[in-house]
Amino acid sequence: MISRLFSFSRYLIGIAVLGSFVAAVILMVYGAAELVTVTIAAFAEGTFSGKGAKTLALSYIEIVDLFLLATVFYIIALGLYELFIDNTIDVPQWLEIRTLDDLKYKLLGVVIVVMGVLFLGQVVTWDGQRDLLGYGVGVAAVIVALTFFLRQQTKK
Repeated sequence: MISRLFSFSRYLIGIAVLGSFVAAVILMVYGAAELVTVTIAAFAEGTFSGKGAKTLALSYIEIVDLFLLATVFYIIALGLYELFIDNTIDVPQWLEIRTLDDLKYKLLGVVIVVMGVLFLGQVVTWDGQRDLLGYGVGVAAVIVALTFFLRQQTKK
């Protein structure tokens, strides 16, 4: 009885899979809508020089950040599905997730990229007043720590 209960309970992960997948889809659709909106506005306003170009670049960086976050949620959904429900789904080899460590490595890789994009957004919008050095050192320290962690885990 208990064995059957635990065997069936793995499907509870379906809640997390569905929630993560819905979040990924919504973020992706929202990012696509923002892309269209920003592009149309840029052509309508003619913001292709000077400060307008900088604002446009920042808008696109923020949209890329949305797409990256959508990717994180998608990888979580896919990874949990593969681990707990069905590991026979057809995915590219680089996206196959066999263990929680596989999922962790893929997620940390995307998190590192997201942090880099967030810092790039801060650089692009820098007004000369804020202290970017402290922020940059903090982001760099986290990226270095995560990279070190990933390398140590892959050596095992």
